[in-house]
Amino acid sequence: MDESRIAPAGPWRLGPRATRLFDLAFATALVLPSFPLAVLAGQSLWALTLSLLQTVPLFWRRRHSALVFGFVAAASVLQAATYDIPTWGQVAFPAALYALARYSSGRAALVGLGVGICGAAVASWVWTSEQIAAYPPGLEYVDYDIGLDDLSPYFFTIAAIVLAAWALGSQARIRRAYEASLVERGRQLALEAEQRAVLAAAEERTRIAREMHDVVAHGLSVVIVQADGARYAAEKDPQVAVETLGTVASVGRDALTEMRRLLGLLRGGEDPTLAPQPRLEDIPSLVTADDHVELDLPDPAPSVPDGVALTAYRLVQESLTNVRKHAGPHARAVVRLVATDDALDIEVVDDGRGSSADGSGGLGLLGMRERVEVHDGTLEVGPAPGGGWAVRARIPT
Repeated sequence: MDESRIAPAGPWRLGPRATRLFDLAFATALVLPSFPLAVLAGQSLWALTLSLLQTVPLFWRRRHSALVFGFVAAASVLQAATYDIPTWGQVAFPAALYALARYSSGRAALVGLGVGICGAAVASWVWTSEQIAAYPPGLEYVDYDIGLDDLSPYFFTIAAIVLAAWALGSQARIRRAYEASLVERGRQLALEAEQRAVLAAAEERTRIAREMHDVVAHGLSVVIVQADGARYAAEKDPQVAVETLGTVASVGRDALTEMRRLLGLLRGGEDPTLAPQPRLEDIPSLVTADDHVELDLPDPAPSVPDGVALTAYRLVQESLTNVRKHAGPHARAVVRLVATDDALDIEVVDDGRGSSADGSGGLGLLGMRERVEVHDGTLEVGPAPGGGWAVRARIPT
């Protein structure tokens, strides 16, 4: 089974090559401004180095998100300890945090969020202290104590950026996991649907095989019995042989017609010339002139579901085939159908040698039992009282 053929298409995403180009362009767009901005702001070479230490690792943020975040966070700590003025490299932290929340686990994302909030508090204190210390000596602000009013604008601004990066990355990770689960669920449903179709086809092939067995076994058994009779009769009464051969031809044509119908089912065709399914009215056609079979059938035939009628027909057909094969040349049989309000009783009893059990383990009995059980019916097969063989079935209607 080709799973790729039936798997549903997932949501649109960049291909591997486009993803690599996007990562390269994004990281380059954050690295290159470090040079002109450092020059325009009059920052030192160390400030430029700090910016590059924070932005360059973003080239690998997708494959190694946790390692890149750790490196960027360490570079940010180094900047806070050695350089008190914000630099362009600070933009790398939310980008690294987004990548951590997007491509790593939820636990790692929470750790990154905690680091970011702590970093926001430290950066707020460092930058506020640097601004106050930058006032000229002698002013009243020299001994100024930093309060919450001074820290709050910096802290909440930085914390908002950190929280937004974490939230966007986490949402993207959750959405992708949800999409992946939907795609997998769709694939499983498609596989289950195909498996059900395969099982249904196998069941239908089994049913048709039972039909074919019934048709071929019955037709050939009648042909063989009639042909043997014609061979012996030809020596004494050629006219009887001619009539018998006519019966053989008729049975052969009927069997061929049913085989064409079954082959039409296998081909999936809808040929209107094919014969319909056998019914209860067709049971007398199973008995030939040379058979010693008594029919006890209700007249008119009771109205039963098509499936029940077909099952009854095939059960009688298989039973008479076994009578011809096993009961002996002079065996007599009785076919009896009794219809009640809620069931159809079928009985085929012969007075032959009682050796029909020789074929009881074959496909014929198995097919009969399966047909009856499909309709929640019961089947009893075994020696009849006083000798012979009996087949009795009860099929709910």
